[in-house]
Amino acid sequence: MDNMTQILLVEGNDDWHLISNIRAVFNVAKTFDIVDCKGIDNLLKGLPVRLKGSGEIKTIGIVVDADSDIQSRWSKLRQILKKSNLYDDIPDDCPGGGAIIHPNSAEDIKIGVWIMPDNNNNGMVEDFAAFLIPDGDCLLHEVDKVLANIEERGLNKYKSIHHSKARIHTWLAWQEVPGTPMGAAVTKRYLSATPPICQDFVDWLNALYNK
Repeated sequence: MDNMTQILLVEGNDDWHLISNIRAVFNVAKTFDIVDCKGIDNLLKGLPVRLKGSGEIKTIGIVVDADSDIQSRWSKLRQILKKSNLYDDIPDDCPGGGAIIHPNSAEDIKIGVWIMPDNNNNGMVEDFAAFLIPDGDCLLHEVDKVLANIEERGLNKYKSIHHSKARIHTWLAWQEVPGTPMGAAVTKRYLSATPPICQDFVDWLNALYNK
């Protein structure tokens, strides 16, 4: 983009592609650039610096995974925002529809936060993608049976926290084009853009960047 006054910070490449494709499917105006921060640690470490920017950036959106403790994730973000002294009205918990936090001064940066999957539950972007699997899909039940079997027998190489990753990527491996990435799976219609959680996310993007 030529005009980089609004950005969306994401943890990694999968988030970048999924959100880019959702934006395209919903025709969300391209008024913001999506920035892959190469990991949650880099995102959190770089946020205070971005908040002290030169004034070129007007809006920063943040999409992060809740992982195993959504309250801890929100508390870390809230602490960074409070430490900046730019925001007084920061909620104790992340709102269900995503947070939009206005600065004390109109000259400072507006902040938006969406904690994957749905601002309410532990999980990650892969859980969000799983919500987009069409109702009545038969393969997901088979995926769950396979994963339960190998986990019960201790054959899984992945950590329990990454069960969601194994689940969605196994499901994607069984599609017409095996191993289609999550983002491309939206445009190929393997994943549906109609579930309420997807509309809620798009509504948050539009409220943050396009109003």
